[in-house]
Amino acid sequence: MSEPFDEIAERYDEAATDRAGQLAAGRWLLDELPRPGRVLDLGCGSGLPTARQLVDGGVEVVGVDTSARMLELARHNVPEAEFHQADLRALPDAVGTVDAVVAFFSLLMLPRAEWRDTLAALRTRLHGPKLLVLGMVEGDLDDVPIEFLGVPVRVSAASAAGLSDTVSSAGYSVRALHRQEVALGDTTEFQLFVYATAD
Repeated sequence: MSEPFDEIAERYDEAATDRAGQLAAGRWLLDELPRPGRVLDLGCGSGLPTARQLVDGGVEVVGVDTSARMLELARHNVPEAEFHQADLRALPDAVGTVDAVVAFFSLLMLPRAEWRDTLAALRTRLHGPKLLVLGMVEGDLDDVPIEFLGVPVRVSAASAAGLSDTVSSAGYSVRALHRQEVALGDTTEFQLFVYATAD
């Protein structure tokens, strides 16, 4: 099966130019994270902006993505980080343990029924401050086919309350949830950013 993000890798960063909420979430993480710190970037894409932001902030980053082409870009953009190609629900042992997990718009590629178990599994990787930063699209979609940058994909989305409940049921305490209107190419969408800690 073709990985859709292999086809849109070069165009993704050009379309997703409004990253204010994502960058703010990265700054919160850097403020909260004792040094040295190790962060898992789940669905790291091209490494921009998050892996680059975290490495520049003095943090060790390990990124995971399903797209080989995205990982090629990530290794070029953030050569200081470590990257692995893997399913987000079945992380390789090489990822090890981390102090924090960031997952910006990666869980939206999964059916909503899989969000809780995926987040719960991440808790077994967390030690130290056990931080989680999650970015998602607001909406009411569950494994729905859409076209994104000309490529068919399946996506899920939830309300702020629904996302918060999912994070809490996976064993995290939600510390903040921010909602932001974001430009994406010629359209706009509302994005949700959850800051949490594992219980």
